[in-house]
Amino acid sequence: GTSWDLGVKLRETIMANFHTDCIEKPLRLWFEMMGCFIGCHPWWFFIAPLVLSAGLGSGFYFLTDRMSNDIEEQFTPVDGKAKMERRYIQETFPENDLMFSSVRLSTDGTFATFIATSDSNVLTVESLQEILDLDRKVRTMVVSFDNKPFEYVNLCVRVKGNCYSNDILDIIGYNTSNIDLVNLTFPWYYYKSQRVALYASLGSVKLNKENSVVESAQAIQLRYYLQDDNKTKTDRWLEDFLNLLSNISTTSIKVSYSTSMSMQWEFEKSPGSVIHLFAITYTIAITFSIMSCWRLDNVRNKVWVACGGVFATALAILSSFGMLLLIGQTFVMTVASCPFMILGIGIDDMFIMVSCWQRTHVKDDVPKRLADTYKDAAVSITITSLTDALALFLGYTSTFRSVQSFCLYGGLSVVFCYLYNITFLGALMALNGQREEKNRHWFTCSVIPYDLPSDKSKCFTFWCDGGSYDPNTNMEKMHPMNHFFKKFYGPFLTQKWIKLCVLVIYAGYLAVSIYGCYTLEEGLDIRNLASDDSYISNYYDDQSLHFSEYSLSVMVAVKQPLPYWSEDGQKNFSSCIANFENLNYVNNTFAWLLSFQQYANAASLNINSQQAFQHHLLEFLDLSPMFRQDINFTADNEIQASRFFIQIVNQTSTKDMLIGLRKTAEQCEVKLLVYHPAFIYFDQYTVILQDTIVTILVAAIVMLVISLMLIPNVLCSFWVAFAICSVIVGVVGFMALWGVNLDSISMINLVMCIGFSVDFSAHISYSFISSPSYNMNEKAQDAVAHLGYPVLQGAVSTVLGVVVLSTSGSYIFRTFFKIMFLVISFGLFHGLVFIPVFLALFGICKKCCE
Repeated sequence: GTSWDLGVKLRETIMANFHTDCIEKPLRLWFEMMGCFIGCHPWWFFIAPLVLSAGLGSGFYFLTDRMSNDIEEQFTPVDGKAKMERRYIQETFPENDLMFSSVRLSTDGTFATFIATSDSNVLTVESLQEILDLDRKVRTMVVSFDNKPFEYVNLCVRVKGNCYSNDILDIIGYNTSNIDLVNLTFPWYYYKSQRVALYASLGSVKLNKENSVVESAQAIQLRYYLQDDNKTKTDRWLEDFLNLLSNISTTSIKVSYSTSMSMQWEFEKSPGSVIHLFAITYTIAITFSIMSCWRLDNVRNKVWVACGGVFATALAILSSFGMLLLIGQTFVMTVASCPFMILGIGIDDMFIMVSCWQRTHVKDDVPKRLADTYKDAAVSITITSLTDALALFLGYTSTFRSVQSFCLYGGLSVVFCYLYNITFLGALMALNGQREEKNRHWFTCSVIPYDLPSDKSKCFTFWCDGGSYDPNTNMEKMHPMNHFFKKFYGPFLTQKWIKLCVLVIYAGYLAVSIYGCYTLEEGLDIRNLASDDSYISNYYDDQSLHFSEYSLSVMVAVKQPLPYWSEDGQKNFSSCIANFENLNYVNNTFAWLLSFQQYANAASLNINSQQAFQHHLLEFLDLSPMFRQDINFTADNEIQASRFFIQIVNQTSTKDMLIGLRKTAEQCEVKLLVYHPAFIYFDQYTVILQDTIVTILVAAIVMLVISLMLIPNVLCSFWVAFAICSVIVGVVGFMALWGVNLDSISMINLVMCIGFSVDFSAHISYSFISSPSYNMNEKAQDAVAHLGYPVLQGAVSTVLGVVVLSTSGSYIFRTFFKIMFLVISFGLFHGLVFIPVFLALFGICKKCCE
């Protein structure tokens, strides 16, 4: 109707005022000249990247020195609050080497541990005897260091001059028959006037219904803490401990074991698990590229170009990694997945360039053909490479060093991949074009006559014929897949009822994605850093099964002096304790002041004045020296700071627990600080979501700006931005449904997702607005006809590049595969289904500045 025509004209008038091709036009002209120059001097651009890569690749000599796989450094927030809290605890409450206390450690400490389990009851004479035998073997294990033997007693931490021992064994006096004489109470047991946390030693406990006496338990955990003044020596003992436990055989119990270094050592083994996958991946990539570019025409065959595309990617990885290693950039294990990603990007660009080359006139000379190829392809791959690189470089702002390192290596790899595709691959295409121009065989390079004798066999013709082209267009004959996209898929996709079906499918996709987003869980489970078949997997399984009810003993530091002897001081202190105990996940409080008050009441002591309080406190600390570590005295014996402990039970999520404890500490009238060594890792829960959202939003805005600059149409640029958001929502939602948490590892992949989500949509959108047709359906058909097959090739090649990672035993590499698979799948659907339909339905994409 008239109103529709007026609306169209109005929007076209508005669009005419947006000169959005002011960058795209000169860029196309510059690439056209560059293609012509490379076509005239291909050997320069073929050899130069090889020489540059060889020079930069020398940086791999420093790879071992640049390795940085410290778990805390790489997978916890750089400026995490817990790290500052730990520094305060270490400075205010220094550890006493002669009065060791595991709950007072500011770090995890240096230790070895094992869990003995039984399907029925581990508190039997038979089971306990095997546990005692294991304990004896551990304690008497002779280890050699610097040609000198030593045992556990030479390394153990001490309490009042004796080696730290396990409470459960002390209680039974290292005599299995005493188990029937002792009434163990759970979770606390009073032994020699001290309260013992039995929940740390016994797991899956069954209690008498009338009292808290233990009837049976399915697990016992023993720990062996070591001094950490000589790390090399303690590491040697820990290694021998692992060797000992790995060769132990038992009858009535099952044993799982670990050490304080086990996770770090197992994590460092992970890169080795994927080294053999590189060869498989590149073999698959080369095979697929050759098959995709294979032509029955022995002259027009693009086998060498396909191999060159893969080789250019390898050169990019060699150059980028080598360059960063040369300048001293640390190499983190997560970077090992970069080559798989770059392979997909490089091959995708190669397919685009080959597709554009095939649309040039075969009768033109090589410089002209390469100039036309660059004019069409270079802007498109510039958009995708620029967005991929910027998305990764923006990820460098993350608070996780593992993300920073990956993004830096990945971003520079994309830059080199782009440069080598423009230079090295372009030069190879020119050299291959010179062979085609002379009508030479792709393999033998012998000249093939244009008119073969008619008496030659079909086999001879199959292997020797070549050089044909379409005389109507003067272009290479259309590939069958291009014919499919042009004659069948494009017209099929633009039918009205198909468009309606696409809208319904998209609505369903969006609904499932949003649902998945609401189920997304946050945080990196530290056990996932080890391979699936690691011995520590069994240990974490047993710990989770038997010892998860009572989780942490969190220390609460009072950061200011208090008049503990006055009514107000005691009231403030008690009020703060009550606030913590009101939390449903706080089970108990253990405080020096409460014990001192009990001591004073039992001895009828008056501690209501400062002088009397200080005097009797010193007496109390002589009787209970362990509490000295909980009080920071000034030179005048005044209390500068103190701490107490609260026991946490698993009643809520880790994130809610951490935030709840810190919020409770802030609400107290006294300056408090809550800390546990595990908070170093828990801090990720407080920043990972915000960090990811901010990074994605900033990157998406930058992607929109790039699209506006390089795609000469405003609405189409917004459709690219829409595709970014849509793909990200889909990836986040479906990765949650696939069992992937939001952590520093998946965040790496989500940052990549931004760049990859642009690729397919940008190619199709750019081809859409480049179409000379004015009919929206025809423009959509032209877009999928020209770039449908290259986009499909790029998607399949990328998936093939990462599919081998699905077989990896490492969570890191499996997560990389899962998210990459989702990104490519959804990006492909958007590029070949959703975006063409949406552009045809809603786009007024008339090229401006014509």
